[in-house]
Amino acid sequence: MSFKTLDTEGPLRLVVAGAGGMGRAWTRNIQSSPDAELVGIADLFPASAESAAADTGIPGLATGTDAIELAQRTGAHALVNATIPEAHHPVTVAALNAGLPVLGEKPVAATVAEGLALAALAEHTGQLFMVSQNRRYHPALHQAKQRLAGLGAVGVVSVDFFQSPHFGGFRDEMASPLLLDMAIHQFDMARYLLDADPVSVSCEEYNPAWSWYAGDAAANAVFAMDGGARFTFNGSWCSPGHETSWNGSWRVSAERGTVLWDGENDPTAAPDEPYDPGQDHGRDIAGSLRQFIAALRHGSEPMGRVHANIMSLAMVEAATQSAAQGRRVAIDDVLDRSYTAAIANERDPEVLAVLKSWPSVREALSAKRSDSE
Repeated sequence: MSFKTLDTEGPLRLVVAGAGGMGRAWTRNIQSSPDAELVGIADLFPASAESAAADTGIPGLATGTDAIELAQRTGAHALVNATIPEAHHPVTVAALNAGLPVLGEKPVAATVAEGLALAALAEHTGQLFMVSQNRRYHPALHQAKQRLAGLGAVGVVSVDFFQSPHFGGFRDEMASPLLLDMAIHQFDMARYLLDADPVSVSCEEYNPAWSWYAGDAAANAVFAMDGGARFTFNGSWCSPGHETSWNGSWRVSAERGTVLWDGENDPTAAPDEPYDPGQDHGRDIAGSLRQFIAALRHGSEPMGRVHANIMSLAMVEAATQSAAQGRRVAIDDVLDRSYTAAIANERDPEVLAVLKSWPSVREALSAKRSDSE
């Protein structure tokens, strides 16, 4: 299914919803892009929006508490949704229904059920909804994938992630801060490296005695993936000393060799073969923004389109369920329950019709994904 493109002159005019840390990161990246223009910042707290606007240095930058009203008032072409996860669904629904394409922060929504509803709404409106999994936009990650190309079938992908951030705020109070707020990045990168979706997961989470988090800040998860490969995640958010990069430390074991990547520098492969670095995807948020703009201008399929991204959130939801239930969880069970919930909760009859038209969740999602680009 295609999405509507824009045929307008000049930079893409954008409103950012959310004036927190991520919202401010987006405003900086929009200002740095020659192809984008920041025209407004929205936040439920007027003082936060005004403070973020002042920090941009843009004289008279528009602010407001209603992102859609602000977008309409400023003539914005699209919306960047940098609100908290619980607000991702309602803000994106309002934007898509108002005819605004959306570039959203991860996760796609607070639950897989909400993510499925947003995928159906994007189909119904024809508007692009892309999720920014910014870790995908790292040149070394793409180089690691290219180095795997000549090594045959991949059997094991493993990542160690050890950091000790003191965030304060909502993360310190979350039930599963590592799995819910961070691990989705590594889960999504594993899907990219393997060109595969998850089948099942066994997960255990726990909280070291010295942890400053209320919820479990450490976890081990083993995913069975399409094609038979295994992906293992071993991580902690309360491990000071000898910390890994924020991308983690990776080992990928294939039929004829191994690729190592520390998450920041160029990966190494043994044996070391020539490789084609492929397309330049840009880096981090700037890469997400660049691909979003290219998609809207030229109709090119972006990484992270809602249909492609939902499976990464399903990995998180399945992992937390596995840890809570003490058993292996099938991804299809999570998708089926989420689909049932999405249908039960949907109040828009046209979106409901789209959901009911899907032959299955996996078929609906896989028919519109471009993870391997």
